[in-house]
Amino acid sequence: MSVLFVTGTCTEIGKTVTTAALAATALAQGRSVAVLKPAQTGVTADEPGDAAEVARLAGPRVSTAELARYPEPLAPETAARRAGLPPVRPEEIAEAAAELAASHDLVLVEGAGGLLVRFDEQGATLADAARLAGAPVLVVAQAGLGALNAVALTALALRTHGIDSPGVVVGSWPKAPGLAARCNLDDFPRAAGTPLLGRVPQGAGNLPPERFRAQAPDWLAPTLGGTAVL
Repeated sequence: MSVLFVTGTCTEIGKTVTTAALAATALAQGRSVAVLKPAQTGVTADEPGDAAEVARLAGPRVSTAELARYPEPLAPETAARRAGLPPVRPEEIAEAAAELAASHDLVLVEGAGGLLVRFDEQGATLADAARLAGAPVLVVAQAGLGALNAVALTALALRTHGIDSPGVVVGSWPKAPGLAARCNLDDFPRAAGTPLLGRVPQGAGNLPPERFRAQAPDWLAPTLGGTAVL
């Protein structure tokens, strides 16, 4: 795949760190990588956003791009409206991904929050952008209780939009997983109808970048270029 969208089942579950792991793994294979953040919310103009965090962890060879930035930590459509700024349209996202794909082996498009978070006043979502781009969507999920329903709903939405998904990655796998988290490793594939493709350790984003890059392939399945046996 030359373009891969990355969505979460909700926010703050390790989507950016997972994107960085994907980028680091691809770079280790000698591939060129670009990361596109269509709508960055919750940061000011002079603060580093999610794309910059991916580059910090995965390495300076990652190309990064943003289409819009809004200061309040809200859904993109709400943040754009409150800031009096134009929203990001799905056509813009698909076009930007295609432009980056023309000069990179892999383009990772990191969404904002979940799959159906609104980007504009028409109700367009990341799913619409992925459909226009003809690109698959990787699902990043939380580990424990409550995750199965969120994974199942995200998978249902992807199927409804006619979008393929390679599978599910746990974005923050706890050091001492509870019963629900352990059971979810078997249950995620059944809920999503796609394989479990990775477990990114809790706190991975706090590792020194060199260690992060060295360890990232161990967290991802071969389908995503890694070496993990799940």
